Amino acid sequence: MISDGILAAFDRAAARVSEVAARIDGPRLTGARDGPYGFGGAGGGVAREVLLEAGFGGVSEESGFHGAQRDLVVVLDPIDGSSNAARGLPWYSTSMCALDGDGMAAALVQNLVNGRSYRAVRGRGATVDGRPLGSGAGEGFSPGSGPSSQQALADAVVGLTDLPPRRLGWRQYRVLGSIALDLCAVAEGMTDAYIDCTPGGHATWDYLGAALVCAEAGAALEDAWGRPLVPGDLTEQRNPVAAATPPLLAEAIAQRRSFGAEPAGIGTGAAASAV
Repeated sequence: MISDGILAAFDRAAARVSEVAARIDGPRLTGARDGPYGFGGAGGGVAREVLLEAGFGGVSEESGFHGAQRDLVVVLDPIDGSSNAARGLPWYSTSMCALDGDGMAAALVQNLVNGRSYRAVRGRGATVDGRPLGSGAGEGFSPGSGPSSQQALADAVVGLTDLPPRRLGWRQYRVLGSIALDLCAVAEGMTDAYIDCTPGGHATWDYLGAALVCAEAGAALEDAWGRPLVPGDLTEQRNPVAAATPPLLAEAIAQRRSFGAEPAGIGTGAAASAV
């Protein structure tokens, strides 16, 4: 199947990025320009070569659009969590999501520290290191088998990017630094929800790979303001909110909407977006 070919190309690209990540030395990549974007650019370069050879177009923060006219376009973040990588904090990843005419088709998010790999194919489910995600939800759930069954924010462990102006009613929170892995943590049941609290939101290359993992694992996911998660302009930003269950998602979104400015052009009655 074509999705298998996409994932095979993703595996090759991730292996090349892992080679780059292995050369990170403190806040710089040996042989590249200083700063986290130095090794992010190097990782994006090697991944882009693999994806172009496989016949895919792509878009990333470091390189912009390349081959955008092709039938499959890969949204790529070679090193999501580059500040963590630069400081030696072991929570950073590479994320890839292939888009076709129907939206998100296939995705890979790989933890660049331990190699843990999340894969998803539209309509065919999600896996972590080859094990299905999603079968463990509900009674008898254990972390690692899929989204939890948590219904209420007051009982939830919530991942965040940026801190809101006040507590949002959670039981506990974590600010870990890689949105791709933070969303996959919801898909796997390590956390119950994720809320993007940044004022401007995240770019598509930050979250789309993990968004498909969440969707195929059975987690609920929307933009906080009801916008499509796959915008017509892939450089637009969104505020993803994910949760183990729809009731928890509704509560998390209500809390996110309680602070911050509503994006221009979004009315209070905006419909919730579909993945």
